[in-house]
Amino acid sequence: TAYRPDFDRWFADRAVEAGATLVTSTTATELVRNSRGVVGGVTTDREGDITASVVIACDGVNSFLAKAAGMYPHQGKEHFTLGVKEVLSLPRHEIESRFAVTGDEGADFEIVGGTQGIAGGAFLYTNTDTVAIGAVLSLTDLTTAKIRPEEVIAKLKQHPSIAPLVSGAELKEYVAHLIPEGGFDMMPQLVGDGLLISGDAAAMCLAAGLWLEGVNYAMGSGMAAAETAHEALNAGDTSAVGLRGYQTRLENSWVLADHKKVRRAPHLLLSDRVQQRYPQLVCDTLEQLFTVQNPTPKRGIGSIARPLLKKSGIRVRDLARDGRDAWKTFG
Repeated sequence: TAYRPDFDRWFADRAVEAGATLVTSTTATELVRNSRGVVGGVTTDREGDITASVVIACDGVNSFLAKAAGMYPHQGKEHFTLGVKEVLSLPRHEIESRFAVTGDEGADFEIVGGTQGIAGGAFLYTNTDTVAIGAVLSLTDLTTAKIRPEEVIAKLKQHPSIAPLVSGAELKEYVAHLIPEGGFDMMPQLVGDGLLISGDAAAMCLAAGLWLEGVNYAMGSGMAAAETAHEALNAGDTSAVGLRGYQTRLENSWVLADHKKVRRAPHLLLSDRVQQRYPQLVCDTLEQLFTVQNPTPKRGIGSIARPLLKKSGIRVRDLARDGRDAWKTFG
């Protein structure tokens, strides 16, 4: 696992070596526009105005710049989840013993449930000498449940399957990050006059259950934005028309192709059926299947599942629709 603070510092140094100016501990708060309304830089909280012919907004999920430009319509909490994580320190030999890994091997567990009824999921993975455990939680459900996210992690660490893996570990770091869960359908307008939107600011986070990715899409969209800006500056046109190649580059690349493929995933994965009813149906079916009931003859899965399906309230058409969406997303 790449440790982000180390990687980001190394990556920033490569940019500086290539001629970039790195300004840290500074927030871009507003856009600077010229008399024609074209973006010509940003206003910051510490450095004042910084001028630029093209601004590439990569300022995260709460992008002030995209919102200031009126390009980010999806601001409701239903479009976001909260990712929370504890990084726990353990000796390397202890991690290798508990997780049955050696050398540079690692273990990663994606967990269905474990979120105290809040829509989302949990995770546990190893690093060299730390273990990360956390959850991704629906903001809407988290607000309604009135449970603090660190309480979810604390309960998760007490689970009989997890407690032996993290026992005695020392808390080194607590991290929380807002995630744009809506995917392709919540992306803002990506191109404006003198302005391009990339990464989390453009909701380019693939939160699709099987695939949980974000850094690669930030890098891919950032590269496309840089190439487009270079092209527009050479042509002397940094208007939205001059920058429209950015949208084309993304549409012709894996960045938007991946997001279009899984555009149904957020609604499917955070639905009550996938979060609650299907897992309960599977658990109840397997429990009855593997319960010895002699002298009663063994029943097949079908005869067990049918009454449980009716009891769950899952309609056949819902099952068919979810199956179709799952196949189109993951098939």
